[in-house]
Amino acid sequence: MQPPPVRHTIMQGLRLLLTCACLLAGLPAQAQGVELATLQTARAEGALNLEFSARVSLPKAVEDALQRGVPIYFVAEAQLLRSRWYWRDERVARVSRSWRVAYQPLTGAWKLSLGGLNQTYHTLSEALATASRSAGWKLADLAALEAGDKGYYVQFSYRLDTTQLPGPMQFGLGSLGDKGDWAVGVSQVIKVEP
Repeated sequence: MQPPPVRHTIMQGLRLLLTCACLLAGLPAQAQGVELATLQTARAEGALNLEFSARVSLPKAVEDALQRGVPIYFVAEAQLLRSRWYWRDERVARVSRSWRVAYQPLTGAWKLSLGGLNQTYHTLSEALATASRSAGWKLADLAALEAGDKGYYVQFSYRLDTTQLPGPMQFGLGSLGDKGDWAVGVSQVIKVEP
């Protein structure tokens, strides 16, 4: 027995609506976050180096805080691991790097700090472009890697570090997994070629 034509049309409409909802669920709500353009390892001068570049798109809330003089911090972390079948993977090396981006209202300039080095930029996009890439970042000495072992891989993450925000701003951010507009970051695992 076939359903009446009206009921059949409603079912088709519901299927179409469900399909559209599934497709839209995979898209980000806003164009914000971090997209890795490149992430690779390279061997040079007796060391295994990490190179990465990312495209950062800040949410409106983060940009507003920056315009009001609140500095934000980006953190890149990488771990070199060797896989083992009999135990947990062995951590060979771990490195971290932090960038501070702040707006200077009196000069209208953007200040980027990495360790003790400071650089001034005219626009936020220029400062973010510098804060979201690194080349020749030493991950480990090649002597620490066993020759011929193909089980090495790198766990990499780049994120906006909300733990370094001023205390009162951290109250509304919620738990570690629920930061709303402030959840800007990316992580990826790559294999190290022998």
